[in-house]
Amino acid sequence: MLAKMTVGLAALVSLLLLAIGAHWQIDPTAAAAELGMPLLEDGIGRSSQIGDLTAFFVVGGVFGLLGVVRKNPLFLYTPAALVGAAAVFRTLAWLLHGADFAPMIIPEILMLIVYIAAIRTLRVTAA
Repeated sequence: MLAKMTVGLAALVSLLLLAIGAHWQIDPTAAAAELGMPLLEDGIGRSSQIGDLTAFFVVGGVFGLLGVVRKNPLFLYTPAALVGAAAVFRTLAWLLHGADFAPMIIPEILMLIVYIAAIRTLRVTAA
């Protein structure tokens, strides 16, 4: 039962990542505001901001769903690495570059925990 819940949570987190990625394409101004940033005004900067952030969320969501649907924990390393790295680099931005401490680190850490638990669960059930 717990195994199914863990993998189910990973699926929900992956769907959330996909929804955030879609939001970056549908309404980038609002998506940027939700992350505490303005939508950049210049062409290349705006292209990078929208493109890179959409890619982050969509790739994380797609690989998370691939891992869940195929019951293959290897796919879950990608979204785990993405959200884990985001938490690490947010912390470094705060420590080294004078950025405000970002409260978004809490959901990122929770997502990382969900993905790690799902990886472990799928490894055990595959053995």
